[in-house]
Amino acid sequence: MEVRFVPLDLARIDVLRMEVLALPFFVDERPLKGAAGLCDWRLCGALSRLLDSGRVTGSTEEVTLVPGRPRLPFEKLILFGEGAAADFDQAASERVTARMLTTLAGLRLRSVALSLPGRGRALVEPGEAIRWFLQGIAESDELDEVVIIDDLEAQRAMVPVLESARRRVRVVRSASEP
Repeated sequence: MEVRFVPLDLARIDVLRMEVLALPFFVDERPLKGAAGLCDWRLCGALSRLLDSGRVTGSTEEVTLVPGRPRLPFEKLILFGEGAAADFDQAASERVTARMLTTLAGLRLRSVALSLPGRGRALVEPGEAIRWFLQGIAESDELDEVVIIDDLEAQRAMVPVLESARRRVRVVRSASEP
C-alpha cells in the first residue's frame, strides 16, 4: 500500500482525484476542525447543518455518506463518528480505523484520502496517530493508496514513523524470501 501526505490546505486538497474523502469527527466537536472543518467551509456549512439538525451526531459507530461534488473534488465524503473526545485513546482510534476499513472495503474502494482519527482536534500526537493507524491497517490488503491530510508540521512527525514501518516490512519480506 502506498501512503502519502497532502497538506491541510483547500488548494492542495482540490487537486486530489480520488472518489472518497473519509473524515472522522467527535460528537462534541463544534465547529468541525481539521479537514472536516475545511470541507464544511467549502460546502457552505452543509456539514454543520447536518450536525445542527441532529441527522448526524458523531456518535461512536456512526457512518454517514455525504455528496462532495461539485464544491469538492470528491464524489463522496464519508463521515465517521468518533464518540466523545474525552474518551479518545488508542482503542478508540483502532475502532474508528476498523470501521473506516470495513466501510471502504464494502464500497470496493482501492484508494482513499482521509484524516486520521483524533487528528481533527489534535487529541493525539501525529507520530502516535500514524502508528495507531498503521497497526490498524497492517492486516488489511483492501487499500492500494492512502492519502493522509494533515498540517505540514504533523506530516514531518509522521514521516519517520511511516519510514520505520516500511523498513520493517522490507526486512520481514527479505527474511521470508528463499
